[in-house]
Amino acid sequence: MQVAAPHVDRLTESRRQAEKTYDRLSRWYDILADASEKRARNLGLDMLVVESGEDALEIGVGTGHAAVALAQSAGPDAMVVGMDAAWRMLQRARARVSKSALSGRVSLIRAEAARLPFRDGRFDVVFMSFVLEIFDTAGISVVLSECHRVLRPGGRICIVSLSVTPSPGPVERAYAWAHRRLPAWIDCRPIRVQESLDRAGFVTLDAVRVSTWGLPIAVVVARKP
Repeated sequence: MQVAAPHVDRLTESRRQAEKTYDRLSRWYDILADASEKRARNLGLDMLVVESGEDALEIGVGTGHAAVALAQSAGPDAMVVGMDAAWRMLQRARARVSKSALSGRVSLIRAEAARLPFRDGRFDVVFMSFVLEIFDTAGISVVLSECHRVLRPGGRICIVSLSVTPSPGPVERAYAWAHRRLPAWIDCRPIRVQESLDRAGFVTLDAVRVSTWGLPIAVVVARKP
């Protein structure tokens, strides 16, 4: 008997509304969200294994935690580009990068993930943490296609994201209920991470599942053939 694929909720918030939401949250983002995201984000960075000299792109740089970590791993001969659509998030990230004395190795820009302003094959690695799930289903395909384009052959991508499960538990059902009713505040929803990467032409190298407050999180590292 064929089992139906887990349901993925539809998004009701526009991209412009999402940008405004993150601008509003920027001052308190580390208090509100980073505590729940830090463990999975760091696991993704560990699994990605950025090596010295590798140029990296982080999509959805937020307040800059991962950009700093990527720059420290890549070393002085590499460049890390962090991009975000929310202006105030970028301001927070710039302050963190400056405090870390890494301004010469980290470039922060405002840009859209669906239209990456980089040449083909520009980067060795791409990192996204709790970002892909704020795009609608069609948008996920576009973003991953752009990631595939800007990665060099053999380059790696790591996605950290809320993940759907075949049989959602009570915490997942409660979260889905809240997401449908308060999309401006709870804009992330679980998605099928590994399947999305497969469809975009990536080859999975490693995948693990962890949880935060009872919500399943997928951490997947894949390679561009």
